[in-house]
Amino acid sequence: MDLQALFPLALARVQLQLDPLQLAQWMQELIQLRGQAQGNPEPGCAWTGDINGLWQLHQHQAFAPLVAAVAEHARAYVAALGFDHSQVELHIQRSWPVVSGPEQAIGRHHHPNAHLSAIVYLTGDGTGASGCLRLFAPHSLNELVPGLSVGHGGPLQQHSTAAQHWNAPWIDIPPTAGLLLLFPAALDHAVTANTSSDEERLSVAFDLALTAPQGDVPPEYLAPHPSQWDSLRQDGPLSN
Repeated sequence: MDLQALFPLALARVQLQLDPLQLAQWMQELIQLRGQAQGNPEPGCAWTGDINGLWQLHQHQAFAPLVAAVAEHARAYVAALGFDHSQVELHIQRSWPVVSGPEQAIGRHHHPNAHLSAIVYLTGDGTGASGCLRLFAPHSLNELVPGLSVGHGGPLQQHSTAAQHWNAPWIDIPPTAGLLLLFPAALDHAVTANTSSDEERLSVAFDLALTAPQGDVPPEYLAPHPSQWDSLRQDGPLSN
């Protein structure tokens, strides 16, 4: 019997060749940006810059080479999915540092404001000890009976090779320094606990959005370019 995998989800992996001195500078920058904070208000949650006023890291000159690398591979990712670059424009909406200390994690979530997510790891040896990115299956059609893929001793042998291939409820990706990941922003994801006793997990996350290009051609399917938007605030063009 030949089983065919249909409707694939596109995860891009790029191993960036980072300059060691520049990498050390970025790591130091992230630690300084965190300051005296130990984590987010939620107990056991890693510190994330996006809810601490640090959501525009791409505008920091020190990170310009990293932003350029993310932009290059984001464009390549979009093209690999079949998009015509002449009909779309990519934008960085937000970018923020993430510092995960021992026993810290990030719960399941997705980014409804964006279209494409990107993560660059500044630390990690590939073992996953400092916490893995966990990508959740958006659908589990192969479990046949809804709910069986979560395991708990049911008839679906969750640890078998077949079940892992066809019915894995999630995929864990261990961090490696310099690893860039790109995936749809609508995909639920989380970060598992940092089980290292002394290593902090450092990364930079990006939210990217697709719009129509700037110009006079009426946009279809995509939102118009942000430069062509008008605010409806009280002193905006439609106010009395």
